[in-house]
Amino acid sequence: MSMDFSKYSPREFYRKLFSLMVPIAFQSFMVAAVNASDALMLARLDQVSLSAVSLATQVAFIANMFLLSFNSGLSIFAAQYWGKNDIGSIERIFAYVLRSSALVSALFSFASLFFPELLMKAYTSDEELIREGCVYLRAVSPTFLMAGVSQIFLCVLKNSEHALSATVITSVSVVLNIALNAVFIYGMLFFPRMGIKGAALATVVSRTVELVWSVAMNARRGSVRLRLSYFLRVDAVLRRDFWHYSYPVLVNQIVWGVGFSMYSVIMGHLGSDAVAANSISNIVKNLVTCLSSGISAGGGIMIGNELGRGNLERAKIYGSKICHIAIGVGAAMGIVIVLLIPFVLSIVSMSAEAAHYLKWMLVMCSYNMIGKSSNVATNCGIFPAGGDAKFSMICDSVTMWAVCVPAGLLAAFVFHAPVLLVFFIINLDEMVKLPAIFIYYKKYRWLRNITR
Repeated sequence: MSMDFSKYSPREFYRKLFSLMVPIAFQSFMVAAVNASDALMLARLDQVSLSAVSLATQVAFIANMFLLSFNSGLSIFAAQYWGKNDIGSIERIFAYVLRSSALVSALFSFASLFFPELLMKAYTSDEELIREGCVYLRAVSPTFLMAGVSQIFLCVLKNSEHALSATVITSVSVVLNIALNAVFIYGMLFFPRMGIKGAALATVVSRTVELVWSVAMNARRGSVRLRLSYFLRVDAVLRRDFWHYSYPVLVNQIVWGVGFSMYSVIMGHLGSDAVAANSISNIVKNLVTCLSSGISAGGGIMIGNELGRGNLERAKIYGSKICHIAIGVGAAMGIVIVLLIPFVLSIVSMSAEAAHYLKWMLVMCSYNMIGKSSNVATNCGIFPAGGDAKFSMICDSVTMWAVCVPAGLLAAFVFHAPVLLVFFIINLDEMVKLPAIFIYYKKYRWLRNITR
């Protein structure tokens, strides 16, 4: 397939990419900022609070994997049908995905409320961490269902040229969460000092605001609307299409999410110092990688729009441009992490051993950023835009469950390797799968229009 550059406008490409990428990246940054504020504020109380909440939020991480899979599946169809100007099909898919997401999220709320101890024991055997983690999980349990609804509404906004509105909603919710964290955790104004319970309460209040606002935005005239008739009666053809193209995304997110959570299980059994350092390193990494998330999501929407219109050649050019941008952004993110190391070490309160772990964990994270950024752009943006997620599912499954998880378990529990060596092993996944992803990208099997 030859590239026809006469149909490609660099100015239009960058204008549209930045209009999508910047709000989505900022939204991702604000969400990551909540986790950062929780960790930093709790770390000033004591290291046990930080470690307990870090492990407890792994339950939210698993729930978020299901939610991301529903979001990704919805985005695949919303982007292509929006490019085709078929609003009715988007509304049918929207209603079905919302129903599915709410059901799964409700199960996580139920488990966190009634079986928190069982969930915590999967991550650690430390009785103090289990006890404090249970306090957090019970208090935060309603937010799983809230997020399962609000995030689907926000996904529709992003895919219907309202990415800025979605960013404003998320940003206000995050700022409110951070402010209430300080008030409730430390007992400011007329509120008592609540510690871990305060962090959970701040999350509940901010999620409530996000839910009400996102639903209200959907009710506006001219928006992609939630139709009660579509919610109650599912279009069998669209449901079949949705699962045909989305089940690999769901399986991939679960496989990757559980695998990544296993890394926390491994680190959780290496002591409180390892847990605390791993928690802060993940927070720093999540804050810095928000830009690559924006490129992935924005690029995926753009490619999906072009594929839905039947512009396969332009979609191919867009894919190439996005890959090149992702590599440059990955290199920049690595440099940023290295520059942040002295600052991060100066603001966290932890033992000398934990600080030593954290320093070298951040160094290891820095050189993984090129692989991380490139893989996110392709696996989470370009491939799913064309309904092609099976390769990502297979690639992540093999990398995590045949290489990194077994190697990490052996290193930690059989050979009793040092903490930093274990961390190095479980963070090899991005670089291991990079060559396979590049080869598959060049086959261009993702160049498909999947609309009816």
